Amino acid sequence: MKPELMMLVWAIVLTFVQVLAAVTGATLQVGLPRLAGNREGLPALTGWALRAQRAHVNMLESLVLFAALILVAVVAGKTNPTTLLGAEIFLWARVAYAVVYWAGVPWLRTVVWFVSVIGLAMIFLQIV
Repeated sequence: MKPELMMLVWAIVLTFVQVLAAVTGATLQVGLPRLAGNREGLPALTGWALRAQRAHVNMLESLVLFAALILVAVVAGKTNPTTLLGAEIFLWARVAYAVVYWAGVPWLRTVVWFVSVIGLAMIFLQIV
């Protein structure tokens, strides 16, 4: 298996960890009985729980781009040390992004997000 595909697998694991964090935060604020119901009339999440939810949604949006780039690079035979480095940068930046977002550090969150975009750009530039 190409190492870039393994990076994709780990990005999926990170996404799953983020959904667990978001559900945990929501459960702590709203309670499991209300979350297990039809979710009508739920109060808005706040604080850490809301940040965990937003971080998860952002990861889902980024995962689509990352997965598409990795799959195209692998299928097209365009993988090389730069695509692997781009994938590693993306993955580690997304780990940092989740932690920084959960902690509520706004400007650092933006910087780390931008680093993950650099990883995506590195992969893209090897494809075109």
